[in-house]
Amino acid sequence: MINGNKETIAQLANEGKRLDGRSLTEFRQPIEIETDISWTAEGSAKVRIGETVIMAGVKLSIEKPYNDTPNEGGIMINAELTPLSSEEYESGPPGMKSIELARVTDRGIREAKAIDMKKLCITPGEKAWFVIVDIITINDAGNLFDAAGLAVLTALKAARFPVVDPETGAIDYKQKTKVSLPLSKEPLPITVYKINGKLVVDPTNEEENASEARLTVASDSKGTISAMQKGGEDSLTIDEISEMVDLATEKSAFLREQINKVLKK
Repeated sequence: MINGNKETIAQLANEGKRLDGRSLTEFRQPIEIETDISWTAEGSAKVRIGETVIMAGVKLSIEKPYNDTPNEGGIMINAELTPLSSEEYESGPPGMKSIELARVTDRGIREAKAIDMKKLCITPGEKAWFVIVDIITINDAGNLFDAAGLAVLTALKAARFPVVDPETGAIDYKQKTKVSLPLSKEPLPITVYKINGKLVVDPTNEEENASEARLTVASDSKGTISAMQKGGEDSLTIDEISEMVDLATEKSAFLREQINKVLKK
């Protein structure tokens, strides 16, 4: 693949081409998904899309429910953009990009009510399971939103509850049960970018920098949309949004097939 500036990328997009030879709506290869990559997590996954590599880990803990939802558990998603994944990132508190990555991923799952939070409750007002998800970048070569969403959903599907002592209530994190999380829906985000008026999926870093706007659409296996997040400086027309949504739901089904292949093994 050759390097190109914004003008070159924009001109190629206008011609329906890309620097690496893909079509505008084609994902990079390989797409690889691994599960159970962490011994200490209740569920984990590593995803590779082209040269972009990202991990997600799920930890389960018993906490006191929130006062306004005494009969429900909870979920929290964090993202860490590590310096080893890009020279743009530095150690320290989360920056705006990591906060946005976590929020966009969280919103798709939360708004879909993907996890039946009431089934996480142990004792109303006293004890409930809380799901903590950590996203960690290994190599940022573009399209972190989709890679993170793919890794998080896979990790949630692969997660199993740890063993709890029935007498003391102590959690034995070294042993797992066969009980999975109560997932009622499986939302997956796809981000569509606009470059020189053309719609593009799975961009490289250079293509992201050349884009004018983006729309992340989280949808489930039935095509039901749970969340949308717009980014970039340019506006989007109603027709563009409609096209982006159609393209996102189509590609969501494609990536969902990749998860199913792995988890059926």
